[in-house]
Amino acid sequence: MQALGAALAFASLPAQSQNQDVPLWELGLGLSRLRVPYYRGSDQYRNLVLPLPYFVYRGDFFRSDREGVRGVLFDSKSVSFNISAGASLPVLSSHSDARSGMPDLKPEIELGPALDWTLWRGHNPGTRLMASFPVRAAISIQWPPRSLGWITNPHLDLDLTDPVRVPGWNLTLQAGPLFATRRLNDTYYSVDRAYATPTRPAYAAPGGYSGMQFSTGLSKRFRHTWVGAFARYDSVGGAVFEDSPLVRSSHSIYGGIGVAVIISKSSIRVPRRDEDY
Repeated sequence: MQALGAALAFASLPAQSQNQDVPLWELGLGLSRLRVPYYRGSDQYRNLVLPLPYFVYRGDFFRSDREGVRGVLFDSKSVSFNISAGASLPVLSSHSDARSGMPDLKPEIELGPALDWTLWRGHNPGTRLMASFPVRAAISIQWPPRSLGWITNPHLDLDLTDPVRVPGWNLTLQAGPLFATRRLNDTYYSVDRAYATPTRPAYAAPGGYSGMQFSTGLSKRFRHTWVGAFARYDSVGGAVFEDSPLVRSSHSIYGGIGVAVIISKSSIRVPRRDEDY
């Protein structure tokens, strides 16, 4: 349930540009450096260097921008209905002390609808406070694919352009709880009797409240380069699975940085939206 796309979610376009139209799409490539826990509740971290694809598409239905990758089913001045996505990394149990001897965790993708409601807009274009209500189905990437249940992360999202009065910088702040079904929590936090040990008793994880997340991201788009960084505080304190022997830490802090070079863009221009600042 670790959002792999967090490092990409804060990509934005150059606020210093005065043009009222922007390319339909832009494509770039770079590298990111991430420090993330093995899973939510783990007390072990891993440092990763991963390719960083930069892809912006500003179509009427499909969009990829600083709000993430999504399909837009309905869009008005204050309310939009989208298709949202997420992902998580695999976990080799041989690398995790808590899960040693247990089956590996497969990578997963998450897809589902999201309702976004703009509560406030600032004077600067792209500055706004939004409430988001995503509900996603989690699917294990294996053959055959396996449904892992559902997850929702209602949250507040504050987007600020030029937060330090330097043109082009964008700051994003997010906060909200997580809720997951029993099957999804079971995948990460249950311990079957076959894998129980004196220090890891059998445990069956229920569904329900799964903790809180607080995230921040800062990014800037230069002429041919995008740079960004994010940090996240993740708490499973009070979660329904907090008593699982696989939960070794009630909180974690992780983040990453990334740099991408824009290598191609469309000659077709489209009107700029708030998400493009």
